[in-house]
Formats: sequence, structure tokens, C-alpha cells
Amino acid sequence: MYTKVTLLCLAAVALARPDKPAPAGYGYAPPTPAYAPPQPSYSAPQPSYSASQPSYEKKRGNYLISEGMPFDFKYAVKDDYKGLDFDHNSNSDGKIVNGQYRVLLPDGRTQIVTYTADHHNGYQAEVTYEGKAKYPEPQPYKPAPSYSAPAPAYSAPAPTYEQPKPSYGVPH
Repeated sequence: MYTKVTLLCLAAVALARPDKPAPAGYGYAPPTPAYAPPQPSYSAPQPSYSASQPSYEKKRGNYLISEGMPFDFKYAVKDDYKGLDFDHNSNSDGKIVNGQYRVLLPDGRTQIVTYTADHHNGYQAEVTYEGKAKYPEPQPYKPAPSYSAPAPAYSAPAPTYEQPKPSYGVPH
């Protein structure tokens, strides 16, 4: 019996030799590709260019110049508490804009700007001033005290106890 087992082991070792190449694909034939990418069934479109149509709109550089719409407005602000005083008014016939604005400056003068604007001359402004500039006299620096002595917020405590009485007795 020992001989039969030995022969079977030798046969198994002979069949599983390491120098024998392994079967490709675990013994299966490689698959044939069943998918092929589709071929285009159309042709590329032909480019079609046409010359641009001439524009009869006015241009200055890269900017299109178009006529504006007529307008007329005015506003004003006067706040004596905060020291604000300014106004602005402007009007246009669609071609030329005329306007004026006024601003109260911190030095007490009023700056007045009168302007005209159109597509031919651009923005033209005339600046004038009303009043005289007023500057306060410089004062020497006097630092303000950064603190004051605190006022007492309490009164002195009143005594709430009595004089102690002797706790010892007469000696025996």
C-alpha cells in the first residue's frame, strides 16, 4: 500500500512541474472583439462667412454714440445740524446736457460747478467759489484730564454692636 501512495505522489509531482508553462487565459481562447467604433456618416460642415453689414451709427473710438433722451431734474439738501448744504440740477434736450451743482466746503466757501456735455465737445466745466475761506486760529494743545476723582457712592457704616461685657467670673 505504501508503494501505491508513493507512486501516486510521484505522478502528481511530475504533472505539476514548474518548468511547464501555464495555459494562457486559464485554458480559454482570447475573445474576439464584438464592438467596433461607429464610422461617421456625415461630412463636416463647410464654413460660411459673409461680410459684415455697414453700420450707419456714429462711433468715436470703440464707443457707439447714440442720441440721449431729454430729461430735467433738480435736488437739494440742507442740513444745518450736520453742516450739509449741496444741490444739483441738470437738463438735456437729448443732444446737449447743461447743469450746475453746488457744495458747501469745510472752509466755509461754496464751490459751484457749471457744466455742459455733448458728443462733440465732451464734458466742459467751469468751477467758481463763493465766500471767503475761514480757518480757526490754532490753539495750543491742552490735554484734557483722562479721569476725575470718583465721588463716594456710599456713606460711612454705622456701628451695629454693643460694648462687650466681661465673660469671666470672680476668682474662687
